[in-house]
Amino acid sequence: MKLATLRNGQPDGCLVVVSRDLSRFTPATVIAPTLQAALDDWDKVEPALRVIAEKLEASDANGAPFDPAAAMAPLPRAYQWADGSAYVNHVELVRKARGADMPASFWTDPLVYQGAADCNLGPTAPILLEDEAHGCDFEGEIAVITGRVPTGTAEADAGRHIHLLMLVNDVTLRNLVPAELAKGFGFFQSKPQTAFSPVAVTPDELGDAWDGNRVHLPLTVKRGDAVFGQPQAGKDMVFGFCRLIAHVARTRPIGPGGIIGSGTVSNADPTVGAACIAERRARDMIEHGEARTPFLARGERVRIEMFDSGGGSIFGAIDQTVRAG
Repeated sequence: MKLATLRNGQPDGCLVVVSRDLSRFTPATVIAPTLQAALDDWDKVEPALRVIAEKLEASDANGAPFDPAAAMAPLPRAYQWADGSAYVNHVELVRKARGADMPASFWTDPLVYQGAADCNLGPTAPILLEDEAHGCDFEGEIAVITGRVPTGTAEADAGRHIHLLMLVNDVTLRNLVPAELAKGFGFFQSKPQTAFSPVAVTPDELGDAWDGNRVHLPLTVKRGDAVFGQPQAGKDMVFGFCRLIAHVARTRPIGPGGIIGSGTVSNADPTVGAACIAERRARDMIEHGEARTPFLARGERVRIEMFDSGGGSIFGAIDQTVRAG
């Protein structure tokens, strides 16, 4: 089942069910007005939403045309956006490039930061860049949306709380990061609004590519018309989503609609490219002694998408252009 949120003049939009080929949609407001409302009562609402989805799939004549440009983020305002760094290879590369040691604990204890969740961007919303000197970067990621997760939930039990998955562009202003981290209090100004895919999908939509913990498909990231990277999402993911959820819920619960991100999808194999500019620049530094890959400039376009084994787009595309803001 694929779900989206369309603009309707309200802050949280309206919930719709989208066909598997992403061509059509039908309203789901008779079941739940918003995705958050559906997640608040998921056990009761999900079966009713699946009935709508089955009717939509029954005939190509059912539903109205789905336009990703009309979509908001699946959860325009979320109660929780906690982003991990599950691909430790990415962290190791970035630290190596600046000559920083890699603490051994990074391989055994997940890194997680809490981002802004009250202003999530839709898939085609522009990346507003006040100053190109800030070093604007994209980060292609996967995220899960959870139900209610009790405090202290064990990794072995976390998977049953995963209700939906979606793609992420976790925009980062790299040149603002060092000064913020030097204060010892984490990211804030360096992490502006985050964009999400047009649809969020239930795990069964991924078929065998979902093992209950990781997505075993490549993530395609384009900068302009050129492929910037196609790293395998299931490979080199040191901490699966179940571990990330257990980490976040160690000392407090996660409410329905909690978004937990994977961090930048990254592989140790450099031939697959990268899902963010910082990783390419890190390899530049290691190989050439200088960063040769520029950060984003106004007017540039970023596209993040994942395809199934048959070439069909699973989540639709995050397709953003950098604009002055």
